Amino acid sequence: MTEPCVKSQEALQRIRQGVARFRNEVYPGQRAMFEGLKHGQQPIGFFITCADSRIVPNLFTQTGPGELFAERNPGNLVPIHEPFVGGVSASVEYAMLVLKVPLVIVCGHTDCGVMKTLLHPETTERLPAVRQWIRHAAQARDRLLRESAPGASEEERLRLLTQFNVLLQMENLKTHPSVASRLAAGEVEIHGWVYDIASGSGLEYDPQSGEFKKLGASV
Repeated sequence: MTEPCVKSQEALQRIRQGVARFRNEVYPGQRAMFEGLKHGQQPIGFFITCADSRIVPNLFTQTGPGELFAERNPGNLVPIHEPFVGGVSASVEYAMLVLKVPLVIVCGHTDCGVMKTLLHPETTERLPAVRQWIRHAAQARDRLLRESAPGASEEERLRLLTQFNVLLQMENLKTHPSVASRLAAGEVEIHGWVYDIASGSGLEYDPQSGEFKKLGASV
């Protein structure tokens, strides 16, 4: 019989301890809130972000349980609408037509592994699923190749690519019929963010200037 992996056992123990701490120390003080959520949700927004473990949307937006309906996947990608139904498409449709959220935020982040992979697609040689998935961001890379300054540093290229990808996914989102209909009716807004892991701050796309500006500057 194969011996249990020591690292997996340590990880599982830590997670179990966290569950116990939540149940014994956190939940009792918020029991009423959780009981109020048992019959449904009314989120204030649909948050599309990366699956990166460093990104915790409710933490950096300071929202609570039931306030954000989230779609998380590598690279915060939204495939263009097509007859094939995938998980992202289902999340979009549910957010639009069932939950009827008034706000969508597409949020990229610094040091994104998918964006690094787009810069160096040769690194996907042994990652066929990743190679297929990142095709949904190919146009962002094409734009980078057209618009980045000659001799731009790797850091600058990654920064631009991350922003271009957010803008591309915002446009991809609009190809979904459920989104298009609610946009036409003025029932939903779409915003683009880039979260900075190290500083805890972020940038928000300003359509009037065509630039990403400091998030929360007007608050």
